[in-house]
Amino acid sequence: MAALVAAEAAAVPGPAEIAEATELSRALSRLLPGLETESKLGRRRALEALQRVLEAAAQPEVDPGAFQGPWARLLLPRLLRCLADPAEGCRALAVHLLGLGLRRAARPCDALPRLLPALAARLAGPESSRRPPPEPCEELRLALVQLLGLAVGLGGAALAPYLDDAVRVLRSTLLDPFAAVRRESCECAAALARATPDHFHMQSESLISPLMQTISHQHWKVRVAVIEATGTVIQFGNGKSVDDVLSHFAQRLFDDVPQVRQAVTSVVGGWLLSLRDRYSFFHKLIPLLLSSLDDEIPEITQLATSLWEKVGLQWQKENEEDLKDKLDFASPRPAHYPPQESRPVLGCRELIFRNLYKVLPAICHDITDWVVGTRVKAAQLLRVLLLHAEDHITQHLEVILRTLLQACADEEKAVVSSCTRSAELIGTFVNPEVFLKLLLSMLKKSPSSSGLLVLASVIQGCPREALQPHLKVIATELAQAHICQGSENDLYMEHLLHCVQALVSVCWEDCSGSSLQLMEVLVTIMAISGATGLNDQAQKTMDSLATVENVNGSQDLYRKHMGPLMEWLTTSHEDWTMHSAELMQFLVVVTQSGPVIGEALQHVVPMLRACLQPDRDPQMRLKLFSVLSKVLLKPKDTVDSQGQFHRYLETVIKDILVPNLQWHAGRTAAAIRTAAVSCLWALTSSEVLSAKQIQEVQEVLMPQILTTLEEDSQMTRLISCRIINIFLKTSGAVIDPDKFIKVYPELLKRLDDVSNDVRLAAASTLITWLRCIKSADGKSYYQSNIQYLYKELLVHLDDPESVIQGAVLEVLKEGSALFPDLLVRETEAVIHKHRSPAYCEQLLQHMQATPAAQ
Repeated sequence: MAALVAAEAAAVPGPAEIAEATELSRALSRLLPGLETESKLGRRRALEALQRVLEAAAQPEVDPGAFQGPWARLLLPRLLRCLADPAEGCRALAVHLLGLGLRRAARPCDALPRLLPALAARLAGPESSRRPPPEPCEELRLALVQLLGLAVGLGGAALAPYLDDAVRVLRSTLLDPFAAVRRESCECAAALARATPDHFHMQSESLISPLMQTISHQHWKVRVAVIEATGTVIQFGNGKSVDDVLSHFAQRLFDDVPQVRQAVTSVVGGWLLSLRDRYSFFHKLIPLLLSSLDDEIPEITQLATSLWEKVGLQWQKENEEDLKDKLDFASPRPAHYPPQESRPVLGCRELIFRNLYKVLPAICHDITDWVVGTRVKAAQLLRVLLLHAEDHITQHLEVILRTLLQACADEEKAVVSSCTRSAELIGTFVNPEVFLKLLLSMLKKSPSSSGLLVLASVIQGCPREALQPHLKVIATELAQAHICQGSENDLYMEHLLHCVQALVSVCWEDCSGSSLQLMEVLVTIMAISGATGLNDQAQKTMDSLATVENVNGSQDLYRKHMGPLMEWLTTSHEDWTMHSAELMQFLVVVTQSGPVIGEALQHVVPMLRACLQPDRDPQMRLKLFSVLSKVLLKPKDTVDSQGQFHRYLETVIKDILVPNLQWHAGRTAAAIRTAAVSCLWALTSSEVLSAKQIQEVQEVLMPQILTTLEEDSQMTRLISCRIINIFLKTSGAVIDPDKFIKVYPELLKRLDDVSNDVRLAAASTLITWLRCIKSADGKSYYQSNIQYLYKELLVHLDDPESVIQGAVLEVLKEGSALFPDLLVRETEAVIHKHRSPAYCEQLLQHMQATPAAQ
């Protein structure tokens, strides 16, 4: 009762206050008529004079109570009418004076019944009108909105009866063309929400639409202001509006400006902590906050992490009874938990677990969206969710795996990277028996590059002790043809290699029991892949597997498993073609095993014999001959490493080379003969054969090699000359004379060859042929043939090419020792016919200088 009496006494003005009010009223009364004059200059001067009066009244020694009466009764109505003054300067002064008056008045709330409708009329226009607001000047619109903000700040809860007008103003100014007006309107909307918490919820929904129309404004400061204002409007307004803004907030998470993303993070975190009905929106708000955990700006990541932890701890405290057992018997951090990750608090993990079934479908949908940014964010968010869900992933595993299989085929590297990390978490938290059952069945049904990548990542994240019992199953499945030969695409092969690398790196010594199957996979990768870098990686993995097996390098690994590898390959060799994966696997084993291949000739030679028959695929035969030539060039390091190749020489000569040296029409047949001749050259020039063995080869193959001297291929003719040279050097003295005589005419023909290399090789071979006669008994048997040879060589001694002349001269010099008198006669008979007889003269001089000629 005493307080009431004191308040009433305070409300009654004292004599001094009445005197001040009377004096102020007189001053205002003298100036106010000037506001009605038709002269713009007069109205402006009156307003400037009023400004001086109000500034004087704003001094501390002037009682606000004395100012309240004249202000409300005289000045406020006139100033409000001045807001519609035709002169822009007068309107600006009126707004300024209204602000001064509100700040000085003892009871600013008394001005609200007149002020709010006036502002609404000036900024929003009539309610039924859709025309632009009456105030055309953007700076004045900004000042009017600031005046509204001042009224909200001074009026507080007293503004509730006038919410309609305030909201109508804000709905218009939030869409104002002037960016500063929009920013000021956002701040005013937030202040209005905080000032009238008990009534604002009835009007808040009407502000959401203009706010969302402004949230994509080109100025980032406006976007930030909208986001912050929306947070406050919904916080103090109607929670149902959350659904209307979620999609817009989600778009702002892709904003290029960090401050915008930070604002979204802060607002969403605030809602999760303070929104009245936040439990209803957890499954919608949590993904927005967690998306910021992977932001590129560390400050945003730290803010999101801090807010998320607060949310989890608050929820944990609010549901303490429900979580009592889990809090009392908290599970320790798993021993195989990702070392680079911090384990979230129990409340955070429980929130994710309880909302995962609601969040996951949207994530799985967005991870295949056509917009790259959406896919990247969704992939990052999936990893965060799986990290929180831990072993609760199991009940959603099939959906997650199907999503990862699809997402790992994405062209965007960031998507694939996040998905592989998600797959590693599956391996960390889910029993291998469960995920292998699903993954292997998916791969069996439809092998894919992305499926292998997911499998490799899951294996990489799985603990060794958990994976060990399933190692044999995985290795056997990978070695199946439908998987290891599922595609020739380099990316497919790369991911298949990742699977093997993951098994070796995780299980290490445990891989010993499955090394054969893993070798089969690696051999297939090297066979099918066309990428050199991938082959190098596969070879390194083979070396790692050898280390696991405790053997010295990959060649010892081949030695250990050569028998089973050959059995694996021989089962299908009768159906091989150039495009058979098994053919390529066989070639890899032959070329990569080095000296070990010499220990498996009992498998290799029969396979070669079967595949190199004339009725088999020509392209395949070319490929096999090419590889066979390479290994025969270094026989001591390959096929003859054990000194046993001679046992298979007859098979190689009679069953492999002879059939393929026979003439058949066509370019392909000619190419095969070239390949066979090259193979024979490698065999005879590699010193793997003894003189006796070369003699045996010569007896069988000399007729075929003489025919190959007529081949269209220059390479074939050149190699054939060199092979004949080796035959003659090794076994010329024991060749049947009738067969021996047939050699030189074919070599003479090659002196007319279009290739100088072939002509030189033929000349060199003729020298060897003549030496064979020189060392043989019964030279007279060959006299007529030698005479014919002299005549033909003397013709070539006049060749336009000096290098050929020199080579022919050397042949004649070699042959001069056989029948010198005969050669002298033949030379003297043709010397006068030669265009340049110098070489003939050299030949005669040579014969005169030799003892035989003398």
